[in-house]
Amino acid sequence: MAALTLRFASGPYDRLDALKNGEVTPEGIELDNITLWPPRQIFDRMAAEQAYDVAEFSCSELICLIDRGDCPFVALPVFPSRVFRHGFICVNAQSGIRSPRELEGKRIGVPLYTQTAAIWIRGLLQNEYGVNLDSVRWIEGAVMQSGSHGDPSASPMRRPPDIEINESDQSLAELLIDRKLDAILGTFVDDAVRAQHDIVRLFHDYRSAERDYFQRTGIFPMMHLVVIRKDVYEANPWVAGSLYRAFDGAKDAALAALGKANTQRYALPWLLADTEEIDEVFGGDPWINGVESNRRALETLIGYMHQQGFIERKISVDEIFIPID
Repeated sequence: MAALTLRFASGPYDRLDALKNGEVTPEGIELDNITLWPPRQIFDRMAAEQAYDVAEFSCSELICLIDRGDCPFVALPVFPSRVFRHGFICVNAQSGIRSPRELEGKRIGVPLYTQTAAIWIRGLLQNEYGVNLDSVRWIEGAVMQSGSHGDPSASPMRRPPDIEINESDQSLAELLIDRKLDAILGTFVDDAVRAQHDIVRLFHDYRSAERDYFQRTGIFPMMHLVVIRKDVYEANPWVAGSLYRAFDGAKDAALAALGKANTQRYALPWLLADTEEIDEVFGGDPWINGVESNRRALETLIGYMHQQGFIERKISVDEIFIPID
């Protein structure tokens, strides 16, 4: 029997390399791999036209679709993108803002208010640091260039916030440098930090803050998961288990490659120390897949989305994912 060909779109992650170079293959499936960066374009194409059979997709956008009852996808508990977000809150060095509570009442830029990264950051600010977000004026736009960040087809929010679209000819980073914004949060602020001395992180020692957060909560925030078009899954339900096992195998292969630090396979001077920290803090696997291992993090994200007016109800984690045989 010929293998089923599925078009799979994702970003360029080491935890997917073994799938793309053929080291790991899903049983009964031949993947037509499409690698795109940034993944925002994958989300937009999937939401607008279901352009791929299998794809990396935004966690928050999927949860919104499920909440509204019109989701054209089923999801696998595979999380190719996870990022701690304390290091993605930036302020102007001359602003006088030194603590999270000093963000109250300020003008804050964000690439997309609806993006998963921004939801996690607002949740952290509100629930970990007591920031009153109702007083914030949000300005939405691209961080490193003028215009918008992608072309999302997001569903209307249950409680729309106070959002201003950046229609100037400046990027959010330029607005922050000129003190027309007080802060930026989201995904691409790292470029701005490196390029401009006037922009600094709110959490200077963000790595320590993130490590402390994980050790207290056990949460390594997921940004993206993997979806299958519902019509593809319904015609071939066996693909869910085959794909899940292959994704998990590719992730394990990436972690095993990290252990070969003596050859410095990656451009990280302290790779040995980093891998030792992974063992110490994460028990060797920061990228663990599956529902139960990620239930607390997923419930936290769902709670933040309900708190911020994205969804009508706190949906169950078990509503998000299909059973894996």
